[in-house]
Amino acid sequence: MTEYFFVWLGVANGIAFGLMVADKRRAEAGMRRISEGSLLGWAWLGGAIGTYAASRLVRHKTRKQPFARTMVMLCAAEIVLLGFWALGFLDPLLRQ
Repeated sequence: MTEYFFVWLGVANGIAFGLMVADKRRAEAGMRRISEGSLLGWAWLGGAIGTYAASRLVRHKTRKQPFARTMVMLCAAEIVLLGFWALGFLDPLLRQ
């Protein structure tokens, strides 16, 4: 199951990263934008690190509140959960 989890995290973060970059390009071109709900939805589904990384790399939605605050909180939560999982704190919950 661990392999599938890492594959999912890779896919979700890749999609979230790509959507943020695409939204930045659309904003610059004056085209129709990707909704914040879609961007945060992918962050919530495991792509928070990719969303945050893309926002910093292409400087997109870094000052837009409450989007930026929500994105940072999701990223922090994902990192904390990954840390808990790596340290084995989630093992009793995952065995049930």
